Amino acid sequence: MTGEEIVLGPLPKGITPAREGMRNKVWNVLGHTYSMKAASESSFAFETLDPPGTGVPPHVHPTQDEHIYILEGVFTLYLDGQWETAGPGDTVRMPKGLPHAYYNRSEGMTRGLFWVSPAGKLATLFDKLHNLTDPAEVVRVSALHDVDFLPPGSVEGT
Repeated sequence: MTGEEIVLGPLPKGITPAREGMRNKVWNVLGHTYSMKAASESSFAFETLDPPGTGVPPHVHPTQDEHIYILEGVFTLYLDGQWETAGPGDTVRMPKGLPHAYYNRSEGMTRGLFWVSPAGKLATLFDKLHNLTDPAEVVRVSALHDVDFLPPGSVEGT
């Protein structure tokens, strides 16, 4: 991760160039690369690059709506009890409180633009998760930042 501490306020004007993170803010979270695209009090957007075989297990954002716009590849998604797939050009909507997960179960990379509203503590969470290697610690720290993971084994197919 490079750059400065994220201070949320009004959405700043400007352009984030393609394939670059805003203010060079990039995180490595358990094999995923997250690049910040926009951050304000009202929303937080980041691009993911997800290697084959990676994913984010079932979890809930109790205070945020989340969306994914699929840029490349096919995401396998768990959405409130059902498994779905989404590909390039698809938009995935996950209202606050909805248990959800995403995985790259393909042989190629996947890439998506994620955004949450309101921003909440997610950008700060990514700072804390950067380069952590212990999944149990990721779950513990996430719970302190309003992301609640479901217990392992509670969702068939994860």
